[in-house]
Amino acid sequence: MENKSSVYLSGEISNFGFITKQKNNNLAIWTEVNLKKTETIKKIVVAGEGKNFLVWKKPNKLEFYQKGKKRREYQLPKNERIKDIDSSLLTYQILTESGKVWSLANRDDYHEVPLRNANKSTFEKIRPITFFEKKKLFVNSLAMCFGSVYYLCNGDRLYASGLNTQGMLGIGKKSISGELMPVYVQDKVLKIFGAGVYAQNFFFITSQPDLLYGCGKNEFGELGVGLTGDQSSPTVVKNFQGSEILTVSSGIDHSVLITNKGQTYSCGNEQINGHGVQKNIFTLIPQLKEKKAVQLETGASQTLILTDKNELYAWGFANTFLYPTKTYNHNTNNIPTKISLPGFFTKYLGSKDMIRIACGAYDNFLYLGFRSTLLQDLALLFESKKFCDCEIGASGNKIPAHKALIEFRTKLTIEQIQKKLFGEKSINKEQTLIFLKWVYYDEISEKDKEKLEQTFNSLQLTFPPSVDKTLEKDIAQLYKDDDSKDFKILVKIDDDENEDEENEDEEGNYEEIAVHKFILLARSGLFREMFGTVNEKENTNKVKDYSQKTIESLEILIKYFYTNTIELTADEDPELIVDELSDAVEYYQLNDQCNFVSELNKIKKQL
Repeated sequence: MENKSSVYLSGEISNFGFITKQKNNNLAIWTEVNLKKTETIKKIVVAGEGKNFLVWKKPNKLEFYQKGKKRREYQLPKNERIKDIDSSLLTYQILTESGKVWSLANRDDYHEVPLRNANKSTFEKIRPITFFEKKKLFVNSLAMCFGSVYYLCNGDRLYASGLNTQGMLGIGKKSISGELMPVYVQDKVLKIFGAGVYAQNFFFITSQPDLLYGCGKNEFGELGVGLTGDQSSPTVVKNFQGSEILTVSSGIDHSVLITNKGQTYSCGNEQINGHGVQKNIFTLIPQLKEKKAVQLETGASQTLILTDKNELYAWGFANTFLYPTKTYNHNTNNIPTKISLPGFFTKYLGSKDMIRIACGAYDNFLYLGFRSTLLQDLALLFESKKFCDCEIGASGNKIPAHKALIEFRTKLTIEQIQKKLFGEKSINKEQTLIFLKWVYYDEISEKDKEKLEQTFNSLQLTFPPSVDKTLEKDIAQLYKDDDSKDFKILVKIDDDENEDEENEDEEGNYEEIAVHKFILLARSGLFREMFGTVNEKENTNKVKDYSQKTIESLEILIKYFYTNTIELTADEDPELIVDELSDAVEYYQLNDQCNFVSELNKIKKQL
């Protein structure tokens, strides 16, 4: 079935502003709104009460909707690729893979949003926040709440800005800060969580991924620290004993989290925390104990959970319109209630991550997520013109490219290609681009066919290629070509924590996995970020893996990058592999989330 960007919503019509056939003021059932059927959606982010929301579609394209109507489109520069978007009550911020932050804000309220002195943006135009570049800070990730934002910079340095009335900036006092303030944490911060558009708290994890920290509003125990009262400094929340936290989200008076094992915990106000009783520490929700949660969203007082079986659960203090299903029970709105999905979703695909959920204040979005393919990943890598290790073209007019890919597809060296194409009789730049589009896109258009054939003849290659989808087959074959692999991932195989750093690099402590660098760059945001923060002098052909996965799991993941399939051998423990790869989408920032999860689900079904 063709991908569609159909969006289903439920909530208050006054918030969305869409023209519907509903006669009352609320959408008591899922109502479909097609933003544009020809493009799939990467993410929807709602600000405030839902009157404004931002839709992320293509790698550098955004659409802004106000009161249900598309008001503007934003196109970032071609060399910028969006990594994530988030929102507070009054503003949106966009993070690109280059480590830059961009902003959209209500022009009447921009002075109240985070980084007010640097953020003079409006909804009319997307603007970069130059503050980080001036301070030489590479932003790895950002997380926003009611009127504040956290930035994880240069790998492990934590900064905060914005409202701090409940101490949510974690700077040890309550204040309002329009400047970027450092947040002091003894351990290395690995991940920060956007608590929710109405939340007034933040959460993060450090090098101990099962140990959660939080700060901010705690009137109803919504921080989960075991007591009530705001916390203005980072405070240990709870040790989840080997279960890494996948994500955390908060409403006004409650918080919910899910672990990488799919367990759902919550705390806070009894009317909306999912337990029906007051909790000031994160406690497993009994009704979801046997379910594996994979997505979590909160609004002002409602929570949505999506399981790996495509089951949607909702709870919270709200009116009937929050629960678009005939099975809604008015007496149990404070515990998880299963919500019927629209028929279109149930017929679409079995891959859980094709379905996405989002929340406004008292309204919900349900939509189909973004799909990416190997070909799209390679095309985007070429368009970015980053991380290239060779050039092709005539002198003074060369085009950056990736050596291993070109040489494997043509079975010629870069030197041979240069001599054949740009020797005595040189081809022009247009013809060079047509050739490179075949290399990266597998594209042979009718209008360019003649020129591409001339290039093939000059290279003494057979034209046209004998089979369809040549690129996918070439990349799968490239996986077996160890001689051309130009990069190594070092996986620690000795778990002795007492060894000092001087002995860590000794032979025997690490095992190497060979790979092509361009494959890592094309397929994983983690590696693009990693290589993007390393300066030229520090650039090497090796990197240590810090995922704490077994070498078997990492090898399976690397092979997936080439083949788009997850393959196990008889010698491997499938349950261990599935468990270790379950958080790979998040950790490695995979572009093709849907296909990866679909492949993982096939293994789960076999188990």
